[in-house]
Amino acid sequence: MIAVQGFKDQKVAVLGLGRSGLSAARALKAGGATPICWDDNPGAREAAHEEGFDVAPLGRASDYEGIAALIVSPGIPHLYPAPNKAVVAAQAAGVPVDNDIGLFFRSLATRDWDGFDTAPRVIAVTGSNGKSTTSALIHHVLTEAGRTAQLAGNIGRGVLDIDPPEDGGVVVLELSSYQTELARALTPDVAVFTNLSPDHLDRHGGFGGYFAAKRRLFAEGGPDRAIIGVDESEGRFLAGQLSEGPGDDRVIRVSVDGKLEGPGWSVFARKGFLSEYRKGRQAASVDLRPIKGLPGVHNHQNACAAFAACRALGLAPRVIEGAFHSFAGLPHRSQIVAEKDGVTFVNDSKATNVDAALMALLAFKNIRWICGGLAKEGGIAGLKPGLPNVTKAYVIGREADAFALQLGDTEAETCTTMARAVARAIEEAQPGDTVLLAPAAASFDQYDSFEKRGEDFIAELRARL
Repeated sequence: MIAVQGFKDQKVAVLGLGRSGLSAARALKAGGATPICWDDNPGAREAAHEEGFDVAPLGRASDYEGIAALIVSPGIPHLYPAPNKAVVAAQAAGVPVDNDIGLFFRSLATRDWDGFDTAPRVIAVTGSNGKSTTSALIHHVLTEAGRTAQLAGNIGRGVLDIDPPEDGGVVVLELSSYQTELARALTPDVAVFTNLSPDHLDRHGGFGGYFAAKRRLFAEGGPDRAIIGVDESEGRFLAGQLSEGPGDDRVIRVSVDGKLEGPGWSVFARKGFLSEYRKGRQAASVDLRPIKGLPGVHNHQNACAAFAACRALGLAPRVIEGAFHSFAGLPHRSQIVAEKDGVTFVNDSKATNVDAALMALLAFKNIRWICGGLAKEGGIAGLKPGLPNVTKAYVIGREADAFALQLGDTEAETCTTMARAVARAIEEAQPGDTVLLAPAAASFDQYDSFEKRGEDFIAELRARL
């Protein structure tokens, strides 16, 4: 556990008692603070009380008398679409609002570090798509290289639940926009921006607010090295803002759209080959095509970002390449779950938006595509470039008919349930086909999470193969 510093003998309010909220309360207590906890869910309040925490309402300004700070869980809005009443009350009382990410960065370094030969490092990864795979891949490479590394944040353990890093240790964090937008301290050593596409727009007051939340990791964090995906205009803008000139190698540009020119530091992938360039010369090359855990252009982008992050820590290209080959991928993200009779079955349930689903459609050929769910804003027109790879779509979800109508000339069958979609796809699949779950929609019309949806897909396959 990372004991929170700076609040000894003070009361700190904690709003939201899920994983991050309870973790923050425990870490505050370990640092000598007295957490005052609240959650609208009576069961969560009872669990906190049984754990020994003080539980009290936080909805009025008078509730904040003697309170040093309010710590808010990521899912609780503090500005858009409307701030939670407890946040409004804290602000009215002049109480600072923070989250567990802010607590982590203000508390990580301790006096023990004075005796270390090598200070621990933090790599923080954000972006719309690919940040989980990129984070896990960085962690995997570091571990394979013999470095002590921990994976936390939006993946793995809560940031305050990790062990205090050892001499030379590395902490790899996946950070969502919900986490970066509010944290009062953001000081990674290496920060990674994978890409940007519309998501969570209601929470951030539009696309500009969404980008601003991601940008805080770089603009306020001041990382020693910034690794920026520059295939969107926002990434190019961010790289330009952070760089002092064309040769500034504190910014490493990443692309899968084409070769990156110039005297700076860049990592890009073309036709399955990753290339690293420094000062206008090629420094390394990796053939990504045979790496089964990283299929498709979207995973090649993840590989480029992870390669750049590991190179920023001084790892040799061949060490990184070797570790890439042993990376199995993450569940629900272009995960090959079965192969039978020449048919490959892929679980990409995490493809909850159009951009992520498009990357999956472009990664495979002869696709029998299981798609649909709770549609997001903007429709599915952005999937058009990937539809030529689809042999047939099997549409699930409560809005299956409406989703199927948007597919135009692509053959589609309304299945509604996962069981029927899997059964029909298996029945019609031919050798060389890929049965792909890449919904391009949220899961909440039928499942509690994209993980549950992916698990159901796998269970239905196992029952039939």
